[in-house]
Amino acid sequence: MCAVKAGDALSWPTLRSNVDILQTLVIGIGLCWSIVFPVVALYYELELYADGAMFSYGVAVQDVWTFHWHNISARASVFILTLLPGETYVGLTGNPLNGIKVYGFLFYVAPLLGLISTFAADGSHRRIIFTYACGSTALLCPLVFGFPTEVWLAHALFWPTLAIGHYAKRNVAGTALLFIAMLALVLTHEGALVLALAIVLTLALRGLHNPYFPRATGAFVVSLTIWLAVKIMFPSDDYFANALMRAALHFFDLTILRTNIVLLLSAAIVGYVFIYLGLSRAVPSKAHLCAMVGVVMAMAIYWLWFDQSVHASNRYYLRTALVLVTPALGLLAGLSAMRADGLTPSTRSFAQLSAPSGPLTHMLIGALVLATLVNAVETKKYVLSWENYKSALRALAMGSFSNPELGDPRFVSSERLAPDLNFLPWNSTTPYLSVIIANFRPNRLVVDPTANYFWLSCETATANYEALRSVPSASRNLVRTYACLHR
Repeated sequence: MCAVKAGDALSWPTLRSNVDILQTLVIGIGLCWSIVFPVVALYYELELYADGAMFSYGVAVQDVWTFHWHNISARASVFILTLLPGETYVGLTGNPLNGIKVYGFLFYVAPLLGLISTFAADGSHRRIIFTYACGSTALLCPLVFGFPTEVWLAHALFWPTLAIGHYAKRNVAGTALLFIAMLALVLTHEGALVLALAIVLTLALRGLHNPYFPRATGAFVVSLTIWLAVKIMFPSDDYFANALMRAALHFFDLTILRTNIVLLLSAAIVGYVFIYLGLSRAVPSKAHLCAMVGVVMAMAIYWLWFDQSVHASNRYYLRTALVLVTPALGLLAGLSAMRADGLTPSTRSFAQLSAPSGPLTHMLIGALVLATLVNAVETKKYVLSWENYKSALRALAMGSFSNPELGDPRFVSSERLAPDLNFLPWNSTTPYLSVIIANFRPNRLVVDPTANYFWLSCETATANYEALRSVPSASRNLVRTYACLHR
């Protein structure tokens, strides 16, 4: 027995240092990504990608709510926290381009602000919830970074709300803070209802009679009631309601996870685990390093000689991964926090996940490093391709080519772009993007002939054209003409 205790005493410092390394690495990578997001997004104008072109155009012409957001009124938090400030800036300064940058900055800085808020609210020993928040940011957010999905903001609000739910004082101020955070979370996206419910479930693990659980339950019920009231008060237009229903039916279709980046991440991590296990007996102290080197070399060969993909449009579909994985990480965070605080979770088997062994810690470190490498390389490929696409589209918008068969001699087809740029187009928002990147003075409106969804009705576009706005009326007239041809 004494020998066992001595062995435990000798192994504990190593385990402790391994866990410390893992926690430090998780926090460092999560914070780095959260800083990189707004810097890279603003430099490469990622707020303009895909649906973001339409949102940005709405900011520029000061009509975000009328153009689209009244159709998704239950996502009001995104409108209030990011789009409305940008639109207000345009109204005050008359500078539409800077107004779009305000919107883009507020949207992409959300993960950083979320982590700061989580750190402030997290009262767990060693700030376990904050650590999980950084890990979730590092692993999940790069998968959707660059696409303006409202789930981006839901993820940023989930972690501080979770920390507030577990550690805010049981007084009026603490209850009010939890309610505000919960309401803001619920009003980001329909998928955020899953995230909010997950927070309540993590508190249920403390015990149904624990005072934190009924408080969170009450905040969730009231927030859900307000969410329903907003949906009833501001219903979607018939045209958009059909599109929203189709999107909702496919939101949890797991086949959308069969993308190149998910397959690459899976192959890298599975390969790492197999190599690590194979070497763990021969070189136990260096097995994780050898496994990482081997996988990195394999990925380098793949990227240099075989890879032809760009992770662009699939960033939209991987929002499903955030809605599915974030609650699971939140559950582990709640259990780990309770264990660190000396509480006994209702389910002991889950608690064991928060006490990784040495080999498991090594594997987690390796998996985190490899996932970060994959996300970094894929992000670089994406932003460079996006720059090339914008340049080509700008040249088309400022050029003299025309395709009158599209409905107007001032229109030009996006099919004139080089085939190697076909990873980037988002056909329904191409016209709005062409106006913005031409500094709101395009010679031609670039139109994608394959578009099958049209954001603006003729009536809405005409009203905006006739209003006094900072964007030149000639450009708004191009948009009006396009809208009136289709709706």
